[in-house]
Amino acid sequence: MQWLAENTWVVWLVLAGALAVTETLTLDFTLLMLAGGALAGAIVGLVFPPLWWLQIAAALVAAVALLGLLRPTLLERVRRAPGYRSSLDKMIGSAGVATSEITTAGGEAKVNGEVWSARAVDGAIPAGTAIEVYQIDGAIAVVYPKHEALP
Repeated sequence: MQWLAENTWVVWLVLAGALAVTETLTLDFTLLMLAGGALAGAIVGLVFPPLWWLQIAAALVAAVALLGLLRPTLLERVRRAPGYRSSLDKMIGSAGVATSEITTAGGEAKVNGEVWSARAVDGAIPAGTAIEVYQIDGAIAVVYPKHEALP
């Protein structure tokens, strides 16, 4: 325990590594920015081992700065990359089933195991009909019967 008190930078480094590895599960850059903050804490811990308050302050300042300045830039670059499709864009063309009658005014459908508010492209779609997503309009899936041509 005495060794850890004298080498707090190791704790910060382990925390940074754990956060960076966990980032691979989320791919949202949040945990990666927190890992950068922990890395700043490790550097300060290496230079000033007894000043734990300075290590925490450095980690917090670095994490907030990375979250506020670097993360939005990285997310924008990823979203503008060729071939990027958001999860909503991936819904287009997905198959599902109408769980209630769907009209141009509204209804409900189950798509990819999730229940969505739905609206028909044209006409009415009876409950139990296989449907396909034509577009996403906010939180509403615009759908049409899967085995029929688009109107």
